[in-house]
Amino acid sequence: MPFDFDLITLGAGSGGVAASRRAAAHGARVAVIEGSRVGGTCVIRGCVPKKLLMYAAQLGDALREAPHYGWSPAALSFEMARWAAAKAAETARLEGVYRQLLEGSKVELVEGWARITGPHTVEVAGRQLTGKHLLVATGASPSRDAIEGLAGAATSDDLLDLTALPDRMAVVGGGYIAVEFASIVARLGVQVSLFYRAGLPLRGFDEDLRQRLAPALEAGGIRLMGAVPVRVQQQGATFLLHMADGTVHEYPFVLNATGRRPNTRGLGLETLGIEVDAQGAVPVDEQLRTSAQGVHAIGDVTHLKNLTPVAIAQGRTLADALFGGRPLRPLDLVNAASAVFTLPPIGTAGLNEAQALAAGHRLKIYEADFRPMRQAFYGGSERSYMKLVVDADTDLVLGIHMLGADAPEIVQSLSVALTCGATKQDFDHTLAVHPTAAEEFMLMREPARVVERISTMMSPM
Repeated sequence: MPFDFDLITLGAGSGGVAASRRAAAHGARVAVIEGSRVGGTCVIRGCVPKKLLMYAAQLGDALREAPHYGWSPAALSFEMARWAAAKAAETARLEGVYRQLLEGSKVELVEGWARITGPHTVEVAGRQLTGKHLLVATGASPSRDAIEGLAGAATSDDLLDLTALPDRMAVVGGGYIAVEFASIVARLGVQVSLFYRAGLPLRGFDEDLRQRLAPALEAGGIRLMGAVPVRVQQQGATFLLHMADGTVHEYPFVLNATGRRPNTRGLGLETLGIEVDAQGAVPVDEQLRTSAQGVHAIGDVTHLKNLTPVAIAQGRTLADALFGGRPLRPLDLVNAASAVFTLPPIGTAGLNEAQALAAGHRLKIYEADFRPMRQAFYGGSERSYMKLVVDADTDLVLGIHMLGADAPEIVQSLSVALTCGATKQDFDHTLAVHPTAAEEFMLMREPARVVERISTMMSPM
């Protein structure tokens, strides 16, 4: 049967736009459907505006450090309304760029909320479209039902649209969104309490990073609560956090950072027999195929690894496979680098120590823990920590982890070496750039410890 399009993409976020443009470059007729703003979470209400707010916080740190370096800065104060206006202008500019990219690629943008009504068929704004291939790239959004009453709290989307910051704030959650926003707004003058499960924030990250992040957050003025409320109650403009031990904490603002949930509700996936998992994610195989013929899914909606570059790479490789005649090569998600934009930030790539042990490796762990030159010069307390996880038998570097200034930039560059299969000897043979923080990754000569297979006992080298 003839189709209106070769590809219909549901969602014009980073992954959906990348897939659509690449498919069009191969000569495919493509439509992308978006019910909100073009650019998706990362550009409009996630990575980009979050990092712009982080820059604002960093500039505050720089102003406080400036007198130690001979400067006499004039008294300055942060105005959230001015930042919000500048952020809105920048995201509007970026959305315009995305729209121009789609138009220039000859991808038809259809605005409205899509619903799959049958095989190869999508309905949007009263219009029925047919496509040989359907691509679900609808992303994810904040979860609102993790705790009773939490639905009334603000999410990261809401926080980024504030024109004034509260004096006090409770952040509920222990993942990267929670620690990032807690860290950032604390630097901007908000008294922050972080409520989270487990002994330390950032469950799933390398344990040594977690152990060092916690005191760094406290040094930044964040109160670590180590528990989550069992119920959140809203009384007018006040939120009451009811704890399991009967205590109640009162805050004028609560940030719900308890995770994100794939955007699959109302898509009509059931009409094709596609069953989502308990989190609402669309299951896919290594070829990014769903259980329905001709339907693929990429990005956060699959809940495989929720990173913007992963969604973009998935979209492009899928388009190359469907329309460019290239085999779809599964992405190496194990070595994918990621960052947590706390202050100080985290950069990580590859396996953490626990994951490497679980995979059966015998390990050599190399570490560096120091005050960076910028801090040491005036007696600052902020530290940097670096860690290499190395296979003790093959010398292969399995993981690279860092907490400290410029960690995301440093680990991003080193992730190339990880992808290429670098050994510890390769690091040793690389001449360092001095004076830099990154050179410490090249100067780790002796392992801090050896960790044997199976047993978690640690023994000195």
